[in-house]
Order: sequence, then C-alpha cells, then structure tokens
Amino acid sequence: MTLSTRRLALLVAANTALAPFAIDAYLPAMAALAESVGASIHHTELSLSAFLAGFALGQLLFGPLSDRIGRKPVLLGGLVVFLLASLAITTVGSLPELLAWRFVQALGGGATVVNSAAIVRDCFSGRQAAKVMSTMAIIMLLAPLVAPVVGSGLLYLGDWWLIFIFLAGYAAFLLWLLGTRLPETRAPGSPTASLRQVLANYASVLRHREAMGYICAASMSFAGLFAFITASPFLYLEHYGLGPELYPLVFGLNVITMAASNRLNIRLLGWRSPQQNLRLGLAIQLGVALGLVLVLVSGMESLWTVVPLIMVFAGTIGLVAPNAISALLDHFHHMSATAAALQGSIQFSCGALAGVLVGAFEVDSAWPMVGTMLGAALLGNLGLRLLAGRAGHA
Repeated sequence: MTLSTRRLALLVAANTALAPFAIDAYLPAMAALAESVGASIHHTELSLSAFLAGFALGQLLFGPLSDRIGRKPVLLGGLVVFLLASLAITTVGSLPELLAWRFVQALGGGATVVNSAAIVRDCFSGRQAAKVMSTMAIIMLLAPLVAPVVGSGLLYLGDWWLIFIFLAGYAAFLLWLLGTRLPETRAPGSPTASLRQVLANYASVLRHREAMGYICAASMSFAGLFAFITASPFLYLEHYGLGPELYPLVFGLNVITMAASNRLNIRLLGWRSPQQNLRLGLAIQLGVALGLVLVLVSGMESLWTVVPLIMVFAGTIGLVAPNAISALLDHFHHMSATAAALQGSIQFSCGALAGVLVGAFEVDSAWPMVGTMLGAALLGNLGLRLLAGRAGHA
C-alpha cells in the first residue's frame, strides 16, 4: 500500500482532529450536561481538566509503546477505547461518572493523536514532511472553530448526549478509514528503546535548564488559554447571557486571531529569531492579562470589553507555541519524539491544572479565569527568563 503526500496528510489530519473535537464540541452543552448530572456548571467544567489529564498521560504512555509494537495497533486500540468511553458518557448520571469516563476517553485520544507526527516522520522528511505538518496545523486551527458549531447544532437537534454519539461515530469512521487505508508505517526491525532508556531520555530533557525554559513558556501559555476555555461556557452563556447559538461565533473569534498571529510569526521570522518572537508573544499575553484585571477592577466589565482582550491573549498562542517547540527541539535532534511527547504531556497537565483552578471554586464572576490567566502569564515570562537565560533573548 503506497502513500502519497496528500493522502497521508488527509489521513493524519482526520486523526489529528479527534482531540479538538473531543475538547470543544460539548462546550455549548455544558449547562445542559450540568443539569443532567446534578452538578453546578463550574464543577461540570472540571470534565475538561479530566480530559486534559488523561490526554497528557496517554501521550506519555503510548508514544513509547507505538515505537515498540507499531503505529497501527496503538492507534486502532486507542480509537476503540475512545469510542466505547464516548458511548459510556451518554449514560452517566453523576459528576464522578462523567469525570471518570472523560479521563478514559482521553487516554484513548492520547494514544491516537500521539501517533500522528510519528507516522509523518516514518514516511517523509524535509519539505514533504513540512507540507504534511502544515496541513495538520491547519486542521488543529480549524477543528476548534468547527467543533462548537457542530456541538451547538447537535444540542439544538437533540440533547447533550447526541454530541458524544457524534464523537463515537467519528471514532468509528476513523477506525474504518485508518484500519483499511493506512499501512503500518514503522519500519520492521527499527531499534526500540527499553523502558530504562525511555525514562533516561525523559530525565535528560527535564535536566536541561534551557529546554525547561521553553517548556515552561509553552505550558503556561497553554494553561492561560485553557483557563479561558474552561471558564467560557459559564462566562459567555450564564455570566454574560449569550445564547448557545451565538457561543460558537464568539468562541470562534479566538481561532481567527490564532491563525492571524501564526501568519505574523512566519513573517517576523524573516528577520527575528524564534526566541525573540517567543518573548514578544509572552509579553503581549502578560499585558493583556493585566488589561483584564484593570477592566474588572474599574467596573468596565462587559462582553464588549472582555472578548477583544481574550481574543488577543488566545491569538498570541500563534507566536508562543511554534517558537517554543522549535527552540526546544533544536536541543534534541536525536530524540525529538521523546522531547515532544514530554512537552505535550507537561503542557496538557498545566492546562488541566488551570481548569481545576477555574472550575473548582464556585465563584460567579470572571475573577477565577482572569487570576489564573495572569498567574500563568507571569510564570511563563519568569520561567523563560530564569531558565533559558540569555538563550531566551537570542
């Protein structure tokens, strides 16, 4: 079975879209889901953190496993787990059940998505690999824009459980598509690291001071973003009284600014280093977080003042994430997959923690979100300066 660049890009992109759909499709239905499980919307939002925690663990566990036994067994096994957990979620009657099944669903999701980049590296290199990776990046930007629209439509047609039926259906489609169209891409006889070597590789990344500066920058920026994503159902639907049909439109504005800052980043890299763009992005996020604090303190808080600031904060991820990851992987050419898996795991763990900070306290205001965003922005800027030092100014 031969693979063209375009065919592989479509297969990998379809697989890559699973995670953003699982994260964002049910956001418009959060209030309905909260009522169904008998919990507040704040506590129901913790299901996002449960998913991110499972996703982080799934990447750490199943990345090395796919290097050992092959891409397809791990990929298809993860899809089966994701599908069954999605169906189980439609039957939950309490918050603990919801949190447990979202965690299991995310383990399956982590097993599938962690294979996407590995499959591309198995098949292509150089410019061809870059083309496929670019397609994946576009899907990762478009899926969060489409997912809440799909979720809102399904909520209108039925109820919140229909969204998880859709996710199970999408997983079943991927099982058929990847099971029949994707060959095993890992070369037979490829060297595999032992468990001891995998742990030693993870430890070498953790001990690398400059690398940890870049991981801190990316993870804190991601934590700030997920503070907003976790809070957005309460903030937009209840606090500001936005209708479920308008939620996807307001939420989608953030994706548009992400795409714009991604283009800006590419242009700036013509004469600036990735580290300079990274520092610029982190500085903008800190400035925006302070702006949000000022808006809340001054009593000028409204949909019209908060949404534009959040758009800039979320959009600036396009300046932070690619430059932080690029700078990190420059130090680990010999084990880029391991470094990327560890970075992804830490990033999703920080997103989960930010979600807990926002959702655990039932405070009917924007302060938990804004406070978490400010704390994350401060830690991101300090972490880069203290750990990366002069390299972070290059």
